[in-house]
Amino acid sequence: MEEAVMSLAAVGAGLAVIGAGIGIGRIGGSAMDAIARQPEAYSKIQLAMIISAALIEGAALFAIVVAMIKG
Repeated sequence: MEEAVMSLAAVGAGLAVIGAGIGIGRIGGSAMDAIARQPEAYSKIQLAMIISAALIEGAALFAIVVAMIKG
């Protein structure tokens, strides 16, 4: 029974990592599109991108910790 719970915790952690990867990838792609359209706004776009990526990483880390604690 405990093996099944640990397997589900690992699946939950994996889904959190996949979600974070997709989210950060979309942020990066959108930032590159925005920079291509307005090169003069590079620093503002970069700052917003870094802050957004950090928030996504924090949420993913929280999800991984919760999945492992519940498992």
